[in-house]
Amino acid sequence: MPRGLTPKLQALKEEIEGYARGYGLDFFETVFEVLTFEELNMVAAYGGFPTRYPHWRWGMEYEQLSKGYEYGLSKIYELVINNDPCYAYLQESNSDVDQKLVMAHVFGHCDFFKNNFSFAHTNRRMIDEMANHATRVRRWIDKIGVEKVEDFIDRALSLENLIDQHAPHIRRNPDPKKVEEQLKENEKVEGFKVNREYMRGFMNPREFLESQRRKVAEEKEQQKKFPERPQRDVLLFLLEHAPLEQWEFDVLSILREEAYYFAPQGQTKIMNEGWASYWHSTIMTQKALKDDEVIDYADRHSGTMATRPGQLNPYKLGIELWRDIEDRWNKGRFGKEFEECDDLRARRSWDRKLGLGREKIFEVRKHYNDITFIDTFLTPEFAMEQKLFVFGFNEKRNSWEILDREFRKVKNKLLQQLTNFGQPIIEVLDGNYENRGELLLVHRHDGLDLKDDEAKETLRNLQSLWRRPVNLITRSEGKGLLLRFDGTNHSEKKVDL
Repeated sequence: MPRGLTPKLQALKEEIEGYARGYGLDFFETVFEVLTFEELNMVAAYGGFPTRYPHWRWGMEYEQLSKGYEYGLSKIYELVINNDPCYAYLQESNSDVDQKLVMAHVFGHCDFFKNNFSFAHTNRRMIDEMANHATRVRRWIDKIGVEKVEDFIDRALSLENLIDQHAPHIRRNPDPKKVEEQLKENEKVEGFKVNREYMRGFMNPREFLESQRRKVAEEKEQQKKFPERPQRDVLLFLLEHAPLEQWEFDVLSILREEAYYFAPQGQTKIMNEGWASYWHSTIMTQKALKDDEVIDYADRHSGTMATRPGQLNPYKLGIELWRDIEDRWNKGRFGKEFEECDDLRARRSWDRKLGLGREKIFEVRKHYNDITFIDTFLTPEFAMEQKLFVFGFNEKRNSWEILDREFRKVKNKLLQQLTNFGQPIIEVLDGNYENRGELLLVHRHDGLDLKDDEAKETLRNLQSLWRRPVNLITRSEGKGLLLRFDGTNHSEKKVDL
């Protein structure tokens, strides 16, 4: 399996790493390992973790990757793991220019992993943790049986996006101490009012006050919601309240932990790939390329940046936006004076020669994710230059067409695709719906409609874990709709929102 670097590759690594650190990149120690293309496909099929838990989907991923490579449809150039130390893989059959490009790209990723706020709470020892997860799953397979465990993993994986991706950074639930104090305050019982203090004991005996306190407490308990407020981390709610067997609880907690590990990568895909591409481009063109490698490098780089109509290439969008930010801050194209300038010719020739671009992109790299990155720095000029439009597929003509060129709609469409990874937001609303122990969820409609088949499959898998009927409130054609699965049949009815 993995092999260490040859003396030649070690020399290339030291060269590229020196360039990267010379530009100010800051990253954990990075370990490169050499693989054949078959071994690289195998590691990629496991999401970069060859010690991951056993499951049939890794084999399916491997087959797809292998066929893509065999037919010349795709090729893996870089595979890097957010860890301390970082791990990255090189394909042994690659040329020197490919190896240098991959190394430069990897160092860009490693710098981003270490410094971007989204990764501040991720497990930096995830390679070891993945191996522990695999051991635990294998033990349950030996005890329970492979088919039973794999079937549960299938159902749980369909729910792995039902987490609160912002949970590591914010507190959604109230402070427990304040809640307890408030409850105690609310449960005070004064008894009957008396005009004379010496009559208080006669009018409000201790037994009477105690019975009143119990009555108030019971009423509070009946009125108390379960959960008290909508909970976005559906997997956590299931772990805390679903009647799971011990092995189901353990496996589900593993899948949830891994979902949270990969979440920041989904939140920063455009920034991260753009940052790595920016630095491989900078290092290669300014430092590392030899004269006879220019054409090969240009071929590899252009292939990575290619974009088809109706598709978003995070490498291309990311690198161009990083370059645009650097150029704007170098020339001073920001701030109140520039924004209020209505002269198109003046805006195009605007150059205050501030030279703040490199400093600015390092600042942005630290404090933003894809949504804030796009929302803050995507400009009408950039959208026009990069030909960012709202595309749609015309079935009659069997081709992609531009539906809208208006900047605000283009930007909103892009942000919608990035919010919650472009997936519907689902929250737990009630764990005892209509006092029958049923689960009630709500779809926070933000422009994304639920697909009927996917919604039914999700309800089916949730019901298999909750063991009782599961309900979901959503919106269809502007009207409220309650979807329900009772373990046997699907049903729906209109409701008021």
